[in-house]
Amino acid sequence: MTPRPSLTASADHANVFKAIGLMVLATACFALLDTTVKYLVDDHGVPTSQATWLRFAGHVVFSAVVLWPFALRPSLRSAKPLIQLIRSVFMILTTALNFVALKYLQLDQTVTIFFLTPLLVALLAGPLLGEWVGWHRMLAILAGFVGVLVVMHPGLGHMHWAMLLVLGATCGYALYNIATRYLAAHDPAAVTQTYTPLVGVLLMTPFAVVNWQSPDDWWLWFLFATLGFWGGLGHWLLILAHRMAPAAVLAPYIYLGLIWMSVGGFLVFGDVPTPWTLGGGAIVILAGLYLFARERRATSKGGPASQVKPQ
Repeated sequence: MTPRPSLTASADHANVFKAIGLMVLATACFALLDTTVKYLVDDHGVPTSQATWLRFAGHVVFSAVVLWPFALRPSLRSAKPLIQLIRSVFMILTTALNFVALKYLQLDQTVTIFFLTPLLVALLAGPLLGEWVGWHRMLAILAGFVGVLVVMHPGLGHMHWAMLLVLGATCGYALYNIATRYLAAHDPAAVTQTYTPLVGVLLMTPFAVVNWQSPDDWWLWFLFATLGFWGGLGHWLLILAHRMAPAAVLAPYIYLGLIWMSVGGFLVFGDVPTPWTLGGGAIVILAGLYLFARERRATSKGGPASQVKPQ
């Protein structure tokens, strides 16, 4: 007789499907965030500093209304406050550089370069965390860099300087993830979740005040309000997803972002992905999937995984 699956196994499978659904929604939230930012800074001339401040200020409001009363208790009592501040600065730089680049690049171009993040995390985990990669993972990392070079196609007379900003933002995001991984052993998630938006608001307030532009259209005020909502909701959905399923299982679904970004770019701006973006994106995605497969195998054997759970 074929043994019936246990209730525990069925529950685990149900949680995995729920987690995948949450990942799909999270990537859609981030695509909506970037699409809205590009619409504001590119089509309506909203200063990047203002958009960055609104993203973090809205995140604080979202946390105060949705997360702090029901899901987590805010706290700034960190065992590693300096690392928390450095981590938050990495996120601010990542956000600001990405928002500037969105003014000049298509959405699908920026997200494809960002796909290099897990590969950079795997590369940096060695010198920073002592989690060195083998030659299989190193080949995947090198392939990912080749894919990004295809997207940027330097030396062919078509590389936009803003792509370097995205590359810088990607490096910042990788360091942000490394810091997140380090802090996971010292601080609870509630502390890490509290620091980032508050530090973002405090550091960006002077720049936002100096460059502030108040729109006359109520529609733009509404879009201002959505920036923090999409960012806060997206990060919270990621946290919920990683509570239900391992990171190695969920990681491949981040590549859905290319679909959402391409759809948003086409519907709102009429942008169509170029052959360079599609070809380079395919290389980066395949390299990332290979890396995730290696990480899953290492995790099943009890080894460390370089994919970081978002906090």
